[in-house]
Amino acid sequence: MNFTNIHVIPEIVDSSRRHSSRTGGLWSEAQILQQIRVLAELMDNRFTVPGTNIRVGLDAIIGLIPGIGDLASAAISGYIVYLAHQLDVPKWLLARMAMNIAIDMAAGAVPVVGDVMDVAFRANLKNLQLLESHLKRRNR
Repeated sequence: MNFTNIHVIPEIVDSSRRHSSRTGGLWSEAQILQQIRVLAELMDNRFTVPGTNIRVGLDAIIGLIPGIGDLASAAISGYIVYLAHQLDVPKWLLARMAMNIAIDMAAGAVPVVGDVMDVAFRANLKNLQLLESHLKRRNR
């Protein structure tokens, strides 16, 4: 997998800022944001359906597994929210991100319609966009 097209935008995060309270000082904001970007891309937009321009991620593929697929996808998506928490974002933003995951999981539980919803809704990319917008405002 090549994620070279995913770049950290310097004005979004303070690359020298470390999160000693939550990560033991191991990761900078830029490294955490990069992890979130890679996961969001992998979950929502990594693969192209052959013969189409439709992009899907592991969320849509895992969601095809009856019963546990949407739960497994939600767990991975929850890790993105956990990483966002490491960036000291407000609780309202974490709640909004969790709501996007809940909507994706609930809709994904409906047979056939849920599979289409997994491709269309893209909760992880929505959450990435919410997070990046907040970080741009915070770090001005």
